[in-house]
Amino acid sequence: FEGHTDVVTEGDPSEWTHDPFGAEIVDGRLYGRGSADMKSGLAAMIHATAAVASAGPFPGRIVLGALCDEEEMMIGVKRFVADGRCEGIDGVIVCEPEEGEICAVSKGAIRLRVDAVGKMAHGAMPDKGANPLAALARLAVDLADLQAELQDRFGVHPHLGKVFVTPTVISGGSLIQMNVIPAEATMAVDIRTTPAVDHAEVLARVEALAAEAGKGAGVELSIEVVDDRPSTDTPEDSAVVRALVGAHERVTGRPAVLGGVPGSTDGTILWRDGRLDTVVYGPGGKWIAHQVDEYVEVDAVIEAANVYVAAALEFLGS
Repeated sequence: FEGHTDVVTEGDPSEWTHDPFGAEIVDGRLYGRGSADMKSGLAAMIHATAAVASAGPFPGRIVLGALCDEEEMMIGVKRFVADGRCEGIDGVIVCEPEEGEICAVSKGAIRLRVDAVGKMAHGAMPDKGANPLAALARLAVDLADLQAELQDRFGVHPHLGKVFVTPTVISGGSLIQMNVIPAEATMAVDIRTTPAVDHAEVLARVEALAAEAGKGAGVELSIEVVDDRPSTDTPEDSAVVRALVGAHERVTGRPAVLGGVPGSTDGTILWRDGRLDTVVYGPGGKWIAHQVDEYVEVDAVIEAANVYVAAALEFLGS
């Protein structure tokens, strides 16, 4: 069982109806930053493991991985793998909030930093300079075309949707000196992929577009790959997925629903570097994470813990 201990910022507390760190329970909902993402998943996996252990001897072994920094660069799970802690593990349940969906696939992610270096000039004489913002603006338009091309090529994944190529930050110049063309500017790009997408091919396309955008503006563009996380695609007939499907249906009385993770989790690293069959399943809504008035249904936490108990015993017994 794996989950992360860190949370994102609460933002402006005045926008919250409930104290973001008060853990207030109102009408069966526990409110607070990290309630869904993912203190509830951590609580469920800890209590599930305690329940299995207290019930007497059981086959196999359960490892609890409560790791740090998932919301940033995933240094916790990367260290977990690097230290050899995956040895002897045969399957992973990542306890992220997925509203009871069993998610054996997740999107990949490529995060890029694009640095543009031009030539400073007076705003009244732009022909005397080379505008890095113009080059990045052209690249942003070209990236929208690349996104459309990739979406047309790869279509809509049944659990993950479409490929996205999204500029998220453009920075350059100063509002204090609006008559100055800056010498440098920076763009951040967030690319989300489905399992059929070749990351190396996409990166090569972005590099070619950047070179062309820079050439047209007389600007030099360079790309740094800040992070590269593959899509995960655990077979639906793997032992850990089958155990979780059976446990969910027995405990809840509801048919199992297979889904996908729209972002990436620590499971990405466990799947790629640890070479482990990984499935994501946990209490809380996948769309409420990181929002104001984040919450989790208390009953959903208890239900998830019971499913984890049943899944662990079925998986280890198999």
